[in-house]
Amino acid sequence: MADKDLHALFLHQLKDTYFAEQQILKALPKMAQAAKSDDLRGAFGVHLEETRKQVERLEQVFKILGEKPQGVECKAILGIIAEGDEVVEEFEGGSALDAGLIAAAQAVEHYEITRYGTMLAWAKQLGLSEVEELIKATLVEEENTDELLSELAEDAVNPAAAA
Repeated sequence: MADKDLHALFLHQLKDTYFAEQQILKALPKMAQAAKSDDLRGAFGVHLEETRKQVERLEQVFKILGEKPQGVECKAILGIIAEGDEVVEEFEGGSALDAGLIAAAQAVEHYEITRYGTMLAWAKQLGLSEVEELIKATLVEEENTDELLSELAEDAVNPAAAA
């Protein structure tokens, strides 16, 4: 049963998250290109750079665990990204496009926050203190990005979409 213990579950979620981050790296430039707001484009650009660092951190976690970095298909992130693509197609050129992009981006952020939060709890339980630090750093970035997107939406994007 050792292959179905918490360590194995942690490794599976790590692979799932690694795949998800790779997909996000592909989606962010498209979202930035679609955005009408300079501030939103800038936020997507900043988060793209953060995501690259997050992938590097995940690769460090794999190394600490003595595993090769590899992903397993994450249907959840593929679905969330597909929904974001639908928003771009349906609202391109409309005043609500940026509001839809923020909603799609926050769906991604909330997914990532749950994944990193869970992995952090499991790393603590497994006594993986070095891994904890890496995951916590990413979790904080994801939470900060979510907050920034909320502020952009509330302060500028949503009012512009409603006008």
